[in-house]
Amino acid sequence: MTTFDYSADAPAAARVDVLVLPVFEGPEPGPGVKDVKGVDLLALYRDAALKGERGDTLLVPNTGIDGLAARSILLVGVGKKTNAGADAVRLAAGKVARQLSKRGSVATTLAQAGGRGAVEAVQAVVEGLILGAYRFDRYKSEKDDPPALERVTVLGTARWDAKAARAAIERGRVVAESAAWARDLVNTPARDMTPAALAMAAEVMAKEVGLRIEVWDERRLERGGFGGILGVGQGSVNPPRMIELSYRGAAASSAPIALSGKGISFDSGGLSIKTSDGMETMKCDMGGAASILGTMRAIAILKPKVNVIAAIPSAENMPSGSATRPGDVLTHRGGRTSEVLNTDAEGRLVLADALAYLAEKKPRAIVDTATLTGACMVALGEEIWGVFGTDRALVRDLLAAGQAAGEPGWELPLHRPYRKLIDSQIADVKNIGKRYGGAITAALFLGDFVGDVPWAHVDIAGPAFAEKAGDLWPKGATGVPVRTLVSYVIGQAGRR
Repeated sequence: MTTFDYSADAPAAARVDVLVLPVFEGPEPGPGVKDVKGVDLLALYRDAALKGERGDTLLVPNTGIDGLAARSILLVGVGKKTNAGADAVRLAAGKVARQLSKRGSVATTLAQAGGRGAVEAVQAVVEGLILGAYRFDRYKSEKDDPPALERVTVLGTARWDAKAARAAIERGRVVAESAAWARDLVNTPARDMTPAALAMAAEVMAKEVGLRIEVWDERRLERGGFGGILGVGQGSVNPPRMIELSYRGAAASSAPIALSGKGISFDSGGLSIKTSDGMETMKCDMGGAASILGTMRAIAILKPKVNVIAAIPSAENMPSGSATRPGDVLTHRGGRTSEVLNTDAEGRLVLADALAYLAEKKPRAIVDTATLTGACMVALGEEIWGVFGTDRALVRDLLAAGQAAGEPGWELPLHRPYRKLIDSQIADVKNIGKRYGGAITAALFLGDFVGDVPWAHVDIAGPAFAEKAGDLWPKGATGVPVRTLVSYVIGQAGRR
């Protein structure tokens, strides 16, 4: 496992295998480039036809450079200097993480290129290196050589608060490792990540980090009136579960933040069956659940002064003789009923139960995450999550947390007049509306189950699972929005 440390030593004095120095677009020298004497690093970079765009890298061996303790220097582009910030250095670190993973020891001034937010940039560099190096090779018979990166030293300046920088390093490590763990859950094939297996993984995690956990099996769910979770799961031989977690960081009298995430371990569409192409990546339909589990893991380790509870519904949506049929009516926790007209609109059915249950706990706010609608992807693409909410401050806080964490979101309207589109003739609500505005009607469906508790729904259908590799992940699960939610919860610590 890689260890991380902080130092304000001069870059040229770092005795490491690789000294990573940033270059701004132009190219222009970033922090540390001019500190290396005896060689014109920027000229070498320019001679290689590199401009400092993100990911432009040049490895310069130390062939007797005066005063340089490192064995080599890696010059890495971070983009325009005017756009430099925590996210720019996070992405740059992620871009070179794989290249550095077998180098033994590394020191870097990347955080100094992150603008005024020194602490945020330190955390971002650590996140980028961990997330960018992530690989999922559990099922490969021939695995890549295990990463040998043993030590990373983040280099700051004498003006920086060393204690705050070291705290940022630890925060970055915990958040990134929690996001990577969430990725593992999503990337695991559905036959090995059933609702029961997800609950077992949660139990192991909870024991490791000190969270209180209860797992609701199908019998307890039936006694509790969780008809949505049971209805979605009744077509599968793998019975559903609900995972309940709690973290105590403040006084018992302090109302908790409540979290939930859609945990469909595999989504065939049920009797409203998907095409074979549409099913290929449907192990990712528990990305919302995984993100909440990863968030709770990070919270338990970082210990913010706030109470947090989570209720995570999980079911496998399969067709069979016992599956819910189009036209069936389900009775949810609390007694509200829904008419199921499309069994492939199942995520809202399981979340409705969990949201109603969390509302009973009288939390200060409820946030749910879900790979819920293709309509949200049509609106916002594959990189941006959408958020709907009943509380302006809650929505603003989530958007700000996502921006700070490098996981951008965008608010979509919870347009109340569209609620009539999901009126049912025989039940309180139906689970689909018309073709247009599908992300909105899905959110309005969920909004029926939260009562008057401030609530936000985060639709991660686009960014939760990447069809191609990015700077911070290979193809597959991304861990979005673990970093956003951890940032949000930490930001709420101490508030009433």
